[in-house]
Amino acid sequence: MPDSYLDVSGLFVERQAQRSSMHARHLNEQLVRVLKTIGYDVGFQKGQGQYLFDRDGARYLDLLSGFGVFAIGRNHPALREALKSVLDSDFPNLVQLDVSTLAGVLAERLLEHVPYLDKVFFANSGAETVEAAIKFARGATGRPGIVSCSHSFHGLSYGALSLMDDANFRSGFEPLLPGCTQVPFNDLAALEQALSSRQVAAFIVEPIQGKGVNLPTDEFLPGAAALCKKYGTIFIADEIQTGIGRTGKFLAVEHWNVEPDMVLLAKALSGGHVPVGALLTRKSIFDKIFNQMDRAVVHGSTFAKNDLAMAAGIATLDVIKQEKLVEQAAKRGAELRLALTRMVPGYELLKEVRGKGLMIGVEFGPPKSLKLKASWNLLETANKGLFCQLITVPLFKDHKILTQVSGHGSHTIKLLPPLVITEEDCSWIEKSFDDVIAASHKVPGAIWSLGKTLVDNAVRKSA
Repeated sequence: MPDSYLDVSGLFVERQAQRSSMHARHLNEQLVRVLKTIGYDVGFQKGQGQYLFDRDGARYLDLLSGFGVFAIGRNHPALREALKSVLDSDFPNLVQLDVSTLAGVLAERLLEHVPYLDKVFFANSGAETVEAAIKFARGATGRPGIVSCSHSFHGLSYGALSLMDDANFRSGFEPLLPGCTQVPFNDLAALEQALSSRQVAAFIVEPIQGKGVNLPTDEFLPGAAALCKKYGTIFIADEIQTGIGRTGKFLAVEHWNVEPDMVLLAKALSGGHVPVGALLTRKSIFDKIFNQMDRAVVHGSTFAKNDLAMAAGIATLDVIKQEKLVEQAAKRGAELRLALTRMVPGYELLKEVRGKGLMIGVEFGPPKSLKLKASWNLLETANKGLFCQLITVPLFKDHKILTQVSGHGSHTIKLLPPLVITEEDCSWIEKSFDDVIAASHKVPGAIWSLGKTLVDNAVRKSA
């Protein structure tokens, strides 16, 4: 045995000043360039709950939460204790020719929240659950087709990418999986036309689309479920971002009283430390895949049921229950949407605030006044959706709020805060947005000077 083991925390402290240079040399140099260009290279040192702290100790409110991963906040003590207890227990992890106790417990507790489903398949990520869903749907129905919605996001592995119509992600990687088609979100007639061939294995849909925070009409999801039943198509709800309490319900489909044949979960289920994905489905579907002993391992993933991931999922569900975070998301989300919606009449660039729970989209759009219209058009000509960066950058630099534009070329800023945010945090958000949006209506002004810088960068990039 060595006299001492590697001190990883000390290694972090020792090398943190070199993080950008290491990434530029050994990892993604373009990401480093992006962060430096927009001033986000502040060197975060610590995360606690809904807050991040940079190299100078400044506190930021995290409205990105790792793309929705940190629903219970960063470094929750209950989650850390659960992971430590596993590491201290010498469990027989990943024996493979055995079954996992903790996987059984997590599956049981997930299905308590979704009692109309019967079986769980664990994976390592959201994209892996989508890949499994494609295989399970085709295997269970004997049909080749998979239908998804335009403007959706399901992941970047080949099968998941095949379900998306975003050229920014698809370009350079085609041809993709055959048999995959898209229909417009909220278009039941188009969906019925696609399903009527009876060659479609599954229809997969985000109950609320992450790109743009697009909500379904009240008729769409119930209508889609009915059409799937009519044509023998499996109805899959991709709740990878919307699930685990994000929208003020455990699952977003609960807002529309829909019971899918499959539900896909990931992100928040991990608690932010150990990746985990889960596919929940009906026994009738599951049993057509694992239908005899020599097919017991016809689909799987080496690390999927590892004890740390299962413990993270169990602890996360417990925190959500004990701290009533689903109810918290509903309450805080309603308050925040109301506060931001009240700003809309006062600002011509601010078009709409929408969402459910703590999944909120703040949409901007073309102004009517001549000065603002000229500046808006300049940005849009250079790079569609660039205006939102004029909001997110000063929110970050001047108000210490981390958030994101909701997709390539989007005019919507998406808020995905941890479900633990407080009333004071909501006031922080409201005041900061009000200040930045007000500044965006002053031409000339600091925000439009930033716009010119971003346009110049975009022109140099295209050149």
